[in-house]
Amino acid sequence: MPKMKTKRSTAKRFKVTGTGKLVRHHAYHSHILTTKTRKQKRRLRKAAVADQTVVKAIKRCMPYA
Repeated sequence: MPKMKTKRSTAKRFKVTGTGKLVRHHAYHSHILTTKTRKQKRRLRKAAVADQTVVKAIKRCMPYA
């Protein structure tokens, strides 16, 4: 049986940690930053763990992750 293909868009957006959790980046940090507070922009810099409701769907798109 041939290898399964990874959805490249998903692979670029999510990384898998050593324990198997999915890490994502926050949205709203690319433009119109003048209206956002310093605190808000600082928090958007950090990565976040993906919500459990979408983990199954994401892992299906990345079969070897």
